[in-house]
Amino acid sequence: MFGSFSHKTGNADHLEEQRKLKALRSFQFSCEQAMLPETPSSSVHALRPADIKTVAAIGSLQRTPGSGADHEDLLKRTGKSLLEVSVETLAALISSFNPSVLHQSPPSAIKGAAADNQTTGLLHQAEEIVNLMKKNQMVDFQNDWKLITVFFSAENLCSSCASTQLRNCVFDNLEELKAVLDFLYKKVQKAFVNLVDSTELATSCLACQDYNNARNQCDCVGERSTVDDNILRWSYRNAWEKLLKSGRYDQKDDFTVVLQPTLQERNLLLRPVRDGFIATSETQVKTLEEYYTFMAVALWNNMMEPFGQKQPYDFTEVLRVQCPSQENPYLFTYRNSNYSSFPETTNTKDTSQQRIYGTNIPCFDRGPSDTVPFSVHNLKPADIRVIAALGDSLTAGNGAASKPHDVLDVLTQYRGVSWSIGGNENISTVTTLANILREFNPSLIGYSIGTGKETTDNAALNQAVAGSHAEDVPAQVRRLVNLMKNDTRINMTDWKLITLFIGGNDLCEFCNNPVQYSPENYTYNLQTALDILHREVPRAFVNLVTVISITSLRELYTSESNSCPKLLMRLLCPCVLNIKDNSTELKKLIYFNRRYQERTHQLVESGRYDTTDDFTVVMQPFLTNVKMPKTQEGLPDSSYFAPDCFHFSQKSHSQAARALWNNMLEPVGKKTDNQEMEDEIVLKCPSEAEPFLRTYKNSNYTYSNQTPNYGSQLLCEDRSPSSPPATSVHTLKPADVKIIAALGDSLTAGTGIASDNLLDLGTQYRGLSWSIGGDASLQNVTTLPNILREFNSMIMGYSTGTGSANDSNAFLNQAIPGAEAEHLPAQARNLLRLMETDPRIDFSADWKLITVFIGANDLCNYCKDSDHYSAVNFTSRIRETLDILHKQVPKALVSLIEVMDVLPLRQLFVNTEAQCPTYMSDYMCSCVLAGEENSPNLAMVGEATRAYQLEIRRLVESGRYDTHENFTVIIQPFLRNLKVPLDQDGHPDISYFSPDCFHPSQKGHSQLARALWNTMLQPVDQKGDSFDFTDDIVLDCPTQNKPFLGTYKNGNYTYPPVEPTNEPVENWGSDLLCSERAPSSHVPTSVHELRPADIKVIGALGDSLTTAVGAKATDLLTEWRGRSWSIGGDETLEIQTTLPNILKKFNPNLFGFSTGSSKETAGFNAAEGGATARNMSAQAHELVELMRSSSKINFKEDWKLITVFVGGNDLCQYCLDKETYSVQKYVKHLQNTLDIFYEELPRVFVNVVEILEISGLRQIAASSLECTLAAKDACPCFLNPEENSSELQEIKRVNRDFQAEMLQLLNSGRYEEREDFAVVIQPFFRNTLLPLDSNGKPDLSFFAADCFHFSARGYAEMAMALWNNMLEPVGEKQTYNNFTWDRSKLKCPNPEKPFLSTLRNSGFGNSDLILKKTEPSVPYWAVIVAAVAGVLAGSLLIWVVSGGRVTRHQRKADTENSIKMVSL
Repeated sequence: MFGSFSHKTGNADHLEEQRKLKALRSFQFSCEQAMLPETPSSSVHALRPADIKTVAAIGSLQRTPGSGADHEDLLKRTGKSLLEVSVETLAALISSFNPSVLHQSPPSAIKGAAADNQTTGLLHQAEEIVNLMKKNQMVDFQNDWKLITVFFSAENLCSSCASTQLRNCVFDNLEELKAVLDFLYKKVQKAFVNLVDSTELATSCLACQDYNNARNQCDCVGERSTVDDNILRWSYRNAWEKLLKSGRYDQKDDFTVVLQPTLQERNLLLRPVRDGFIATSETQVKTLEEYYTFMAVALWNNMMEPFGQKQPYDFTEVLRVQCPSQENPYLFTYRNSNYSSFPETTNTKDTSQQRIYGTNIPCFDRGPSDTVPFSVHNLKPADIRVIAALGDSLTAGNGAASKPHDVLDVLTQYRGVSWSIGGNENISTVTTLANILREFNPSLIGYSIGTGKETTDNAALNQAVAGSHAEDVPAQVRRLVNLMKNDTRINMTDWKLITLFIGGNDLCEFCNNPVQYSPENYTYNLQTALDILHREVPRAFVNLVTVISITSLRELYTSESNSCPKLLMRLLCPCVLNIKDNSTELKKLIYFNRRYQERTHQLVESGRYDTTDDFTVVMQPFLTNVKMPKTQEGLPDSSYFAPDCFHFSQKSHSQAARALWNNMLEPVGKKTDNQEMEDEIVLKCPSEAEPFLRTYKNSNYTYSNQTPNYGSQLLCEDRSPSSPPATSVHTLKPADVKIIAALGDSLTAGTGIASDNLLDLGTQYRGLSWSIGGDASLQNVTTLPNILREFNSMIMGYSTGTGSANDSNAFLNQAIPGAEAEHLPAQARNLLRLMETDPRIDFSADWKLITVFIGANDLCNYCKDSDHYSAVNFTSRIRETLDILHKQVPKALVSLIEVMDVLPLRQLFVNTEAQCPTYMSDYMCSCVLAGEENSPNLAMVGEATRAYQLEIRRLVESGRYDTHENFTVIIQPFLRNLKVPLDQDGHPDISYFSPDCFHPSQKGHSQLARALWNTMLQPVDQKGDSFDFTDDIVLDCPTQNKPFLGTYKNGNYTYPPVEPTNEPVENWGSDLLCSERAPSSHVPTSVHELRPADIKVIGALGDSLTTAVGAKATDLLTEWRGRSWSIGGDETLEIQTTLPNILKKFNPNLFGFSTGSSKETAGFNAAEGGATARNMSAQAHELVELMRSSSKINFKEDWKLITVFVGGNDLCQYCLDKETYSVQKYVKHLQNTLDIFYEELPRVFVNVVEILEISGLRQIAASSLECTLAAKDACPCFLNPEENSSELQEIKRVNRDFQAEMLQLLNSGRYEEREDFAVVIQPFFRNTLLPLDSNGKPDLSFFAADCFHFSARGYAEMAMALWNNMLEPVGEKQTYNNFTWDRSKLKCPNPEKPFLSTLRNSGFGNSDLILKKTEPSVPYWAVIVAAVAGVLAGSLLIWVVSGGRVTRHQRKADTENSIKMVSL
């Protein structure tokens, strides 16, 4: 293991062991300790890690010439170079197999040195390192096995030069590498040499570096594209690979060279750029060494992998260190990997089209129109005089005419054979669109010939640029327009044909920046380009070729029947080829690809480019569903591709030209969209009846995206209000309603209703919201307010337009996206304030209709935290909201929409035909949309949904809100059983949803509004409980017999009797359902591998909470230590839940717990009633001495668990003595206490239970006279100050400072240096929900008779919460306890990591979790349980209810916050 590494170095200086291994601690390493081999291997092909005696490295990581900052300067700041870190890391790993391994650091003169000539620099380093090993007396140079890593760069001064010179560059680079490897081969015996491509660490761009020397030497012109970079990079590596596979360095059995995967700079915080190496901050510079360590570990892992299975380095995950297998215990070489040099090239039978790329034109009528046409819809092929093209390397013709296997020649742009614009030779030998058109008009101009970039004369009007994305097309258009305007041969009144094809590079890179390459941005960039053409180019027919279905490229990549350069293919298109089958990434790719195509069609079919008669854009879709061409054997046919297996060969260019021509002649709506590329494609001809290039107009095609009307008809004759005015909510007619309001989440806020893309999902279309929107009128927008306005045109409160709840146009729509039930009371208070203060509202006289809809977000998060989102808690929050309305809002009918069953929405994401953004499922509703079918999560959510619905019905049917005639709550149950809409093919109909397939679209909102209205009119016992989006819902009308909104009373409905309560619980024990309770196989030496059963001793410090005052509710004088939550051992777990009783299930011989109520049987419970933080040091000394002197334990060997909980008394007395009870003193006392344990106790895990926010004590103290009197004496500093006084604000601030400083101390790293010691903060008290009884009042069964201390039930809850916190990883710990009794709440250790959680085994560094003091000074805990030490009565526990707004406890993942715009 890393902790036992022993390094010896040939240098005088070496790092301390702890510092050496610091960066390695985060890696998962489980290799068994290997026995040293009796005899080292005699062959390098059977070389085991234990055989290696010396590790060394050489490399030239020079800075970019002309840069402003030297890499070495930064290395000096970090103190380590890549060479040094790689040597030390590899030696550290090998030392687990051979503790005597040496690592030979690079000589100081050449560490990270930059030589002007790479060969000279590397040769010099090689000579130096060989000399050092020979001189080192600890090295047997002739007989010891050596591991040497050579970092070699493909960087050179030949940048954007001609292809022939680039070939010379590759050749020269190869000769340089040979010189270095030949030297090592000749001079070093017994060596395994890693060759690592470090190009990306040395320069950011191979093919063009733009420095003066390069320009002078190569006469470079312009910049090269990423396509060129990738091809050139691959060419270098391919040359190296061929050299090594040639066997040149495998002639001896004791020497080999192995090419390992390329190091990639993109994952480093330090990145080379054209102006030199840039580090954005000192912190980033300091972490560079850690990233170098990641590189070295990844290099080690690849040494363990055979050829063909080596993986690119990925620094986004914690690496697991690979171990040699029993079957293959050696380092892999070419020979022992059984790796063939190159796969055989598949021979395929050529058809005539494969050999001959010409075509016959079967058309007889090739003449132009009699007169030059004025309309683009009457344009014949021969009328076209100018041809142009825009796009990327597929239009530029990269590699189109390259010879097989000549990958480097793909850099050549064969524009003359480009499918859409090439004009080489003629149609008999070269099939291109231009050559076809030349058969109709020999005077055609603009086509490209020969080779060259877009800037050459040969390119003409082919302005495609290799490597371009959609965002680059507007610039291409601008250049094209300028060229045409400045060309004397072109009259701008000439008819022009312009072909645009773009998007492949966007899809190939979308995963690196999904926003930049989103379908929305893709379409926007196309729109910008087309707008320029539309505005500035008259008489133009624009072919917009649909982006190719790019996933088919994966077939060619995965096929083993070809010689495709797979590494290069990955470089050229990583986001398509680097992802796994059936992965979320693949689903996301398919979605993006399809949306590119769909949105492009939508743009064109909007009619945006059909406003004049001389311009049009026509979609040519022949590549939309194109499949990979196959050989006769059914294998992917690489002959359709250039040597890089990515670009088109001339064979494909010819086929694409034919397919495009045919598309142009096919009518819109009937165009081919799935061209079979391997088929013989016969050119079509214009017919006598239809001689024109087809447009939407001459195809008689009607665009389908007309704006739909979502209005409704209301056929009600009686729309009058009550006369006289209604006095009872049970005789309320629709026209009586004057005020309408709504509370809820994003479905009510209107998220995404009118959005046509994912980026717009942040828009809240409140004016279209089903229950509260008031845009337009019922004739075109169906919402509940628009329906009610047909009865009362003066109704107010509805929202209009877009915006947040704070905007004035939101009015009484107080719904907030992302809201959960816990946020609803705050919304109700805001609504109440708005209604009371608005002068347009007669608050006491106007009848109000308030719609409440919440719960989907609670269900979507239920599987993550079933306690927090329990039905009990959900109902409690709804009850609090309704209580506010019931108590303070007169004349109101509250329409409570029953919780929607969200499970059916999963169909939208499971059915691939729906084309929904499945990659967003984790963010929108992970408990429902993500995961496998029949998963436990789905079952949990299903049960929770039914429980939510049942408990809310019980709440409303209890009669709680029917205590007077002017208020009622009615459940509208129509969403209880939701049906997903299906189209004619049986697939989900996503037209009812916004682009995220989760929020309803306006079409969906219209249906919801109709269903809600009809349900409101139905009697309570006849209300519908299902909803189908596709139903033909006709708006109902009030009838003469039933003219009122339906309530329980006017429907003659009798609520069922309240079910009797359960029998009282006899005890507060728990059931532990953990099957695995065994200790570690060997007593662990690390606290980070400590299992519950390994704990043999338990102890505790604290105040009267830990002495368990009040555990027997009627006795407030006795300390019932045997029932203490953290240290009591009375009874068994089945009867009383305490931490020791839980641990005794794992280790029955646990020692130290308290029993009974006397000091003599207190065990290792050193707590004292009334204690403050300054008493903790004395308690700590006492506990240490108790343990040290005990004959029952092995003081040095036994693992100990100690729980510390203190601070309430300090806070309650702060105002009496601010110096004594200051934050600084509190933290200092706590530090002194922990220092005692750290210095004197071996093998200990310390729980520090987080101190509480106790300001809410003021409210619970006011609940009764007895509590008020006791509390004022117990905690004067919180209870005596006036509300909103500066004294109260100060004590609240001090409370928060206690918390912040405690976290700073515990996460400072002060207690991280010992392997057998850990301090972990347990935060379960942070967000605690007040337990309420059936009347909504505090449930006093949790408390002792004094209202302050806990009862046995309360202590049991504390014990359960503490135990669960101990098992939860740091950063994922539950930060609240809802105090809902459940015997099965106890968690079990994770089988994969069955340890008590620490910072380290949770994957955090020391500073990761420090709570910054700059956090907002707003209380963020909802209802807190506070420990209060009484001055008179000792330590008292106070249950605190915060009167402020509920704010949800913080989540560890930022994505929970960012998705609020798309969650219900």
